[in-house]
Amino acid sequence: MFRWIQYSVVLVSFFFAKSINAQSDLMISSLDGLAIHAKLYEAKTDNQKIMLLCHQARYSKGEYKETAPQFNLLGYTCLAIDQRSGDSINNDINETAKDAKKKGKPTNFEDAEQDIKAALYYLYNQYGQRVILVGSSYSSSLILKIAAEEKDKVEAVISFSPGEYFNDSTLIQRSLKEIKIPVFITCSKSEIKETKNLIRNSENQLITFFKPKKAGQHGSKALWANNANHEAYWQALQEFLKSL
Repeated sequence: MFRWIQYSVVLVSFFFAKSINAQSDLMISSLDGLAIHAKLYEAKTDNQKIMLLCHQARYSKGEYKETAPQFNLLGYTCLAIDQRSGDSINNDINETAKDAKKKGKPTNFEDAEQDIKAALYYLYNQYGQRVILVGSSYSSSLILKIAAEEKDKVEAVISFSPGEYFNDSTLIQRSLKEIKIPVFITCSKSEIKETKNLIRNSENQLITFFKPKKAGQHGSKALWANNANHEAYWQALQEFLKSL
């Protein structure tokens, strides 16, 4: 009962988030020099944890307009980035993708890895602590790969609807074998079988796989209030975060 009450408080408090937490626009240099457009949502707490928020295909940092302030209220400072593979969502245009196209840079899913890594390095150096990576669809797979490679910089992974979205069709399964930190994985109900198959060979005992009983949603929009099952996703995610 307490967890449901706590979640309700988060939802009610969301409407006051703008006055409680600071938001600012940032630009970070990607590994190839491309400017990454981002928004920093700073939590007003002495013991803040750090999250990097990465969007799904055809989206932007606007994917987290609703959810980043809620993470703030749980004590997490969040950086939501525009990756070069994307477009727009929630009236937020992906400026990184626009700039990449103007400069003739490739914008495939794999090309966005350098943007996520650059943002990870920025946060790690800026705050002096390991970062929680949050990904949605293709970026949820990229962060699993990055977590396997950047073991000293990543505290945990939250992966919404991961899959083998790349030319190397076993890349994520191999990456999962290398990850020893806590991982939260979830998906829509229709994706459960595919996701279960993705993680089947991982020996990481710290993987939490939340399987929704209702339809749910693909990607991190499963947390949006217009998803009828969002409460269940939030409850499972908050339990995971408490365990860190």
